[in-house]
Formats: sequence, structure tokens, C-alpha cells
Amino acid sequence: MRPDSEPGPASNAADPGLLFDLAPLALLALSPDWRITKTSALFLADWGVSVTDCVGEELLPFVAAQLRPTRPTQLAQLTTSIDDALAARAERSTGPISTSYGASWRARIIPIFRQDELLSIILEWHDGLGSPVETDFGKSGFSTDEAFRLLVQNVKDYAICLLDPRGHIITWNAGAELLQGYTRDEIIGKHFSVFYGKADLDIKKPQVELDICIREGRIEDEGWRCRKDGSQFWADIVMTTVYKDGLHVGFGIVTRDLTERKSAESRLIAAYEESEKLKSDFLANMSHEIRTPMHGMLAACALLLDTALTTKQREMVGVMEESGQVLLQVIDDILDYSKLTSGNFSMQSGLVGVTGIITSMVRSLRDTSAPAVHFELFLDPDLPRSVQGDPLRYRQILQNLVSNAAKFTDKGSIRVAASVESEDDSGYTILTEVTDTGIGIPEDAAANLFTPFTQFDGTTTKRYKGTGLGLSIAKSLAELMDGRIGYRPNPDRQGSVFWFTAHFKKIQTLEGMQERRTTMALEGNSGEPPPPRSNEVDSDLLAEIQAASPTKHMLVVEDNLINQKVMVGMLRALSFQHIELASNGLDAVKMVRRKPAAYDMVLMDISMPVMDGNKAAREIRAAGILLPIVAMTAHALKGDRERCLEHGMNDYIAKPVDKKLLVRLLVKWLLRTTDYRKNHEERLAELQRYRQDMGQALTPSMEGQPFSCQVPDGIGTPGSPSSPGPFSAGFVPPKGFDDLPDGPAGHTEFTTDKSAHSTTNKAGPALAERPRFTQASTPIRLSDRAMRQAQDEDKVAGRSVSGESVATETSGDGNRA
Repeated sequence: MRPDSEPGPASNAADPGLLFDLAPLALLALSPDWRITKTSALFLADWGVSVTDCVGEELLPFVAAQLRPTRPTQLAQLTTSIDDALAARAERSTGPISTSYGASWRARIIPIFRQDELLSIILEWHDGLGSPVETDFGKSGFSTDEAFRLLVQNVKDYAICLLDPRGHIITWNAGAELLQGYTRDEIIGKHFSVFYGKADLDIKKPQVELDICIREGRIEDEGWRCRKDGSQFWADIVMTTVYKDGLHVGFGIVTRDLTERKSAESRLIAAYEESEKLKSDFLANMSHEIRTPMHGMLAACALLLDTALTTKQREMVGVMEESGQVLLQVIDDILDYSKLTSGNFSMQSGLVGVTGIITSMVRSLRDTSAPAVHFELFLDPDLPRSVQGDPLRYRQILQNLVSNAAKFTDKGSIRVAASVESEDDSGYTILTEVTDTGIGIPEDAAANLFTPFTQFDGTTTKRYKGTGLGLSIAKSLAELMDGRIGYRPNPDRQGSVFWFTAHFKKIQTLEGMQERRTTMALEGNSGEPPPPRSNEVDSDLLAEIQAASPTKHMLVVEDNLINQKVMVGMLRALSFQHIELASNGLDAVKMVRRKPAAYDMVLMDISMPVMDGNKAAREIRAAGILLPIVAMTAHALKGDRERCLEHGMNDYIAKPVDKKLLVRLLVKWLLRTTDYRKNHEERLAELQRYRQDMGQALTPSMEGQPFSCQVPDGIGTPGSPSSPGPFSAGFVPPKGFDDLPDGPAGHTEFTTDKSAHSTTNKAGPALAERPRFTQASTPIRLSDRAMRQAQDEDKVAGRSVSGESVATETSGDGNRA
């Protein structure tokens, strides 16, 4: 306890003003407007002034009255130091201030802030006299400053110079002379902007760098600088502000020559770009070179299946066709992976019917899976009927996961479930899960599931074939769709659960949705599954084209004799009687120009000698001929279809040509479409949308030369009264066509150059737990006929359709547009 007689803290507290006055320091306190508000007794004694001489006075007039008449610049230095301290909100020191009575003082400037408010400025004065510090260099007659100066002056690997506050050069070392070519006498006094090129001077870069350096204390830059002789070098520059006694006296610049490094970087970039181009060219060429003979083989198999065969023969032909399809899938996997890893893979935007894609996928795989496996499909009733995104890539991910489940499941079930994981104003994130009761994934292999070229152990690999790229590609595609992908063991029994999410945009209006649906249906890109590689063709379409084909006249432009023979065989099997052939684009242009109304349709190969298909299409369009031209090419990479449309084609079919897809295109262009000018405008609109999605603009040439043309007199649409009369029956084969031996085609040099598109693969382990679908539902049976009807009408949203069973999650139509 403190004695009652002892005074408390409050009574013992000293007056802050008294403490300031009694401090053993020469102190001045200033108001924010630089008026003297308080002094210490020691300051008054040292400066020989009284309180009334200074308190209330402005600082600068007071100090000016004390200065020695020969030192007026010291007042400006004091002002600069205080301004610098306030700007930096930090302590600064002044240079020496010499008073009229012979004393020399320096001040430590201390700004006092409360948040952003300046409260006061404290100046602490001390003796400004000093002597140089001697070191061991003193034995040789050098001070530390002199030794350092000699070091800087003689360094030759770095160009070092000092600038005054306005940017004029005041020192110049040996390294600067070697690098930039100026002697000391030539450069001293010149502005440092002499080292900058015209482009930098136009944007006032030298002054900008000085301003940044003053504000931030330093600046680093790399760029081209000029020598005395006009040559340039790539410079790495560090500029710093230089202070002396708290006063800003200039800038220091250290420059290093990095021209050789820059040259090496440029060579590396050029080599990388060249290697990427070679890689893209190689991929495009391999796609063409592999698909061309595959087209001949698979199309011949399809034609053979349409003939009278024994059961054994039909089985063998089926094996050939199936093996060819497997090879095509391997090729597509390798091409997709190569495109993804190159970083230029782009996504398309179209109408996506999620429920239709899932339903058709389950149905197609049910027919080819093991008999002891049944499929279950559970669709969230809140799934939107239609969304906007890339339907082909969504289907590709789903097909990979479901195909893997079917491959690794010999008995039991495969369950596909889809739901809306999240929704915002712009779109949906849709979660899709594939659960199987197959062999499962070994724990030590799970971490590498999404790593390229990885498979299970040797035993499993021997049984289950594949490239080891499917899941890696699926992961990259999911990430491109702003989604994720992962795996977990089946919690109920042996097997696996693979899941992925994908983000889709909402269709904003019913009118917009109908427009998109119409466009995508017209172009065959709505996300519906590609027609199965089979000789089974829709009977109604087949009957329709066979009834009309005898009166239609076809021009097939193809340089490969095997593919000529195959295409003629496919068209003859569809009852076409009037078929002519051209072996290159130039021949095709001549034939069409000579008889512009003679042909109902042109099937145009792209890569051909003399003149390629793209140029041939442009020439035909430039002549004002609007008959349908369908590109028929072994180039099947991303963007190839759009390039064909750009050059004036109406449509695109990839080799190997699928019979079912060919029939659809023939019906579409020979029987369904008659207003080709209107169709051309629709193609331009679609192409413009594609270019916008790709970040490109429709070039004037695409709106001009090939398309803004007049139809010559006497030329009508195919089948119109203005069309020509009879032809010679049959087709006109090229020399050697009938004598063509069975075997591979000879080597052909092509005139076009194709490149692949790609994106960076970020494959890696993706083990994550996803919430499982917990809503109970009862599977019900659905007939194949009913399921096909539901699929064809695209009315499966809100109900679940599967190959073996259907799980109805809710009653009523819970769909959203």
C-alpha cells in the first residue's frame, strides 16, 4: 500500500511542455504550416535567441535571418529535406546550415502523424561539423570514400553513372564507356535520355522512370538502349534515388548488357514456335495419312456388309470393321492429347441437351456391354432441358467414363447419375457420376489415374487394352469447361465411382433457345451422338434418298483412286446413277464452270494435287455457283469444319465416311435445302459466331469475293426447271479406275497445310470425395421402343431413361429451359 502521504501518479506527472523545454536536445516544434510552436532551452542557448525571437515565427524566415550571407542555398536544402520527410512520412536529415556567428548545424526532421493527419514537425539540431573517417586505407593515403570511388570508376562489367536531380550525367565509369561508347568528356552534362530510342522518347519514358524512382525509391527495367554509334543493346537497368544528408542529390544508374541472353531467348522462342508448328503439321498430316486408307478400308467393309454373305463371312467383316473403329479411337486419343498439351485447344459453344446426351450414351453402351451388366440412369428433376456449352466435349468426357465402366465390369451394374451441383444467374454447374461394380482401382494406382500414359499393372494391361490417355484427356476437358474430375472407391461394394463437373451457361430466352436449337440441328452439332459406325441406316431416310437418287447428278472430287472407287460404290449402293469424278480441284472447277447447272451436289476432298479443295470451292463460289459443296476430308482436327465453311463449303464430313452420316447429308442437301443463298447467309452467321468464340473477327474476304456474287442467268437450284436436261448414264471414271488393284493407295503429295489445335494438359492425381446421390428411387422397366421415342423427342429432362432400368426421381415436369 502506498502511504497516504505519498502523492499519486496524477500529481507527480510532468507537464509535456516542461519536458520538451528541459530536454537535453536542441529541439524545435513546428505546426503543419511550418510555424515554430515550441523550443527547448538548449536550442535557445545554442542559437543565441530568445523564445520571443522564434515562437510564432515562420521557420524559413527565422532560419534565413540566422544564416551566413554566403550560404543562401542552404535554406533551399532545408526546405527540400522537410518536404521529403513529409512525403515519405519518415525521418530525414538536412545538410549543414552555417549561422552568422560561425556555428554549423544539422537537423534531424521527424514528422508526427496521426493516421493521415500531420500534427507537428520536430527538428532536432546537432553539431554539423565532422571529420573524415580514416581506415586502413589511410596508410596508403586513401579515405574510404576515395577507395569506393576508385572501385566504381574502374569496374568494367557494369556501366555505372550518377545523374543530377534533373537527369543530367555527372559521373561516368569505365564500364559505361566500354558499353555505351561515350568518353567521360563527351557525356558529362548530357541528359541520360540520349540512350533511349525514338519509340521510348515518344512516350517520354526517361521522365516517367525518373518520376517513378523519386516516388518509389528505385526502378528496374529491361529494354533496348542506344550506343554512341547508333547500335542497340538489350539493357538490364536499376535506377535508385541518391540522398546526401537527407537531401535528394540525384540518381544512380547501374546498367548491364544482356544482349546475348536476349538473343538466346529469342532463338529458344523461335525454336519452340518452329517445333510447335512442325508438331501441328505432323499431327494434321498423320490424321490425313491414317484416315485416308482407313476410309477406304471401313467404307469397303460397309459396302461388303450390304452384299450377300455367309454368317462366317459377315462375322469376319464385322471383326474388320470393329478393329478399324478401335484403331480410329486410338488415333483420336493421341491427337486429342497432343492438341491439349500444346495449349491451343479451344471449346465451341452450342446447345447442350444434357439428358439427351446421357440417355443416348447409356442406350448405345447397353447394347455392347456384357450380358450380365445392367444400366441404371438417375437424372435430377431439376436438370435444365437445354444449356449452352460444348456438347461434343461433354459427351467425350462422359463417354470415356462410361466406356471405362463397361470395359472393367463383367457383371453387376453401371449407374449414371446427373444433378445440378450449383446455380447462379448466368449458368449451372452440373455434376455427373458414373458408378460401377467392376474390378475397382488398386489403392496404389489411384493417385496416378489422371496421369498421361499410365495404366494398371501388366496383368490388367494385357487384358484391358488402351492408350492410357483417356482419363488424362477427360481431366483436361473438364478443366476447360470450368469443372473438376475425380475418383473414389464404390462405398457399397467392389467397384469405382468417377465424377466430373462442368459449367454451362443458361439459355436466356425461349426465342434464343429455339434459334440455337434450329441452328445446331441444321448443322448437326447439338450434342447428339455421332451415328454409329454401322451399315444400319435409318430406313425412312434410306428409302427417301433411294427414291430421289436416280435423278440426281453427283460430282465426286477425290485424288485417291481407292477412295474414288469406294465413294462410287457407296453412292451406287444408294441408287445414284449419275456420278462423275474429278481427280483434283482444278478439274472440278473446270467441270462445274463448263456445266454450272449440271450437278446437284459436289463431294469435295480437301488435300489434292494441282488445286486443293478449299481453293476449288472459292473458285466455284466466285463464279456465282451456289450448288451444295460438302467437304470430304481426312483432316478431322478442331477448326477444320469452320475452315471449310469459311472457304465456301456448305457442310463437312470426316473420313472415314460413315454411311449413316452420308445419307443424312445427302437428304439434307439434296432434298431438304433449296434456298442456297439463304443457307449461305446462315453459314456466314454461324461462322461469325465461331470467330467470336475464338476471339477472331470475320475477315472482309469472307463477306466479299467468294460470296457477294450474282447467279448467272439460266442457273437454278438443283431440280428446278432451269436445270439442264439428261446426262449420260452412269459416272465417268478416271483412267485406271476399273483396273485399280486391291491394295493400299500410292503416295500422294498434297498442297494444303493443316495444323492441329491443342491445350495444356494439367493432368495429375485428383482424389476427392464427392457427395453421393442419396435420394431414394425405384427402378422401373422401359421398353426399347419407348426409350427410343423418349430419346428422339428429347423429352427426358425430369425423368430417367436407361438401357435396363429407369429411376424416376419425381413426378411431374421439373424441367427448366
